[in-house]
Amino acid sequence: MQRRLFLRQAGVCLALPAFESLRAAPSRPPSRFVAINIPLGFYGPNFFPTGTGANYQSSPYLEPAAELRKSFTVVSGTSHPDVDGGHAAEKSFLTGAPHPGSRSFQNTLSLDQWIADRLGKETRHASLTLGEHSLSWSSNGVSIPAESSPAKTFARLFLKGTASEIGRQKQQLAEGRSILDTVLEEARSMENRVSAMDRAKLDQYLTAVRETEAGLLKADRWIDTPKPVVTTPPPAEIPSADVAGILRAHFQVLVLALRSDSTRVAALGGNGGSQVPPLKGVTMGYHGLSHHGKNPEMIHQLEIIDRATLAAWLEFLTALRDTPEEDGSLLDHTQVLLGSNLGNASGHITTNLPIILAGGPFRHGQHLAFDEKQNHPLGNLFVSILQGLGFEEERFASGTKALPGLERQG
Repeated sequence: MQRRLFLRQAGVCLALPAFESLRAAPSRPPSRFVAINIPLGFYGPNFFPTGTGANYQSSPYLEPAAELRKSFTVVSGTSHPDVDGGHAAEKSFLTGAPHPGSRSFQNTLSLDQWIADRLGKETRHASLTLGEHSLSWSSNGVSIPAESSPAKTFARLFLKGTASEIGRQKQQLAEGRSILDTVLEEARSMENRVSAMDRAKLDQYLTAVRETEAGLLKADRWIDTPKPVVTTPPPAEIPSADVAGILRAHFQVLVLALRSDSTRVAALGGNGGSQVPPLKGVTMGYHGLSHHGKNPEMIHQLEIIDRATLAAWLEFLTALRDTPEEDGSLLDHTQVLLGSNLGNASGHITTNLPIILAGGPFRHGQHLAFDEKQNHPLGNLFVSILQGLGFEEERFASGTKALPGLERQG
């Protein structure tokens, strides 16, 4: 009897050796994006480095981030063309839509929502819009409400509702779809009875209804899926005056959201209010301090707030870096954009914006300095961000190419 036939009939099973070339490729961690806007910006002389490229000399504000220097790129000399209006410019931080202060202003789709439309289908939450003001805008230019409470965001992400609460949510979803069905039917019946101008408005309205309907369908699919279990206790409610404390709490919840793959996209708008932050040495309102007019004492107090804000950001990056993933860390697979709609809040100036991009697939550890008077379009950085996420895009807002000098690793 042949040896092979004997082994087969005897029920003997011999395992083949493990061939390296036949092993399944490890799954690559998903790409993620987080945008952070500090609406009053930072005191420029303390924020921007001196020198350019990899040999730049760190600024006083960025010296505490020396350990992570190779994980981020500082960008100066960029802005959104035609985005003016002082504080109103925060509406255009992720859209680049021109003249946000004008009465006829119409916003456009924000960068985070463009990304969420493509990355958000596989997670419970397509995106998170957080903070004191919204950075997120739909394709119809409608502002997406922001959640200002980190504690409520935590509950939404990780706390399980009771059976009656889940049942009520299901009923509300069903009722929402039924209302939308009626609205769509009535709107479609009008399509042939309105002018061309009104038809354009109707198309925008129908698009918004369809987006809402898609969101309801997705929520229905996830409602019976258990939420991730985390051992971290929920954050306490924090007063909005505590600008650094509330940022830190938002960041702590965001780390959990990204680790659990509850979302892959988030936009966080900071606080630019007039309250006095509970920081030692600060006795004046934050907004008033940003209009320092070069007053030394006001600048000193503003520096305290700026440093506390950047310390919270640094803790966020460190937590991402310290979370291991395949081929690196959570920071290696998460692009974190930090910036402001104001380059100089004291004069409501919307040029030479303070911008830092951290994480993702780029070669960091440099200062990219463009002309401070003839600014480079910030939209080109947005194009780089999209390409870093794997999208073959050449345009976004004012961007028509990738940001010069920002290269991908490998």
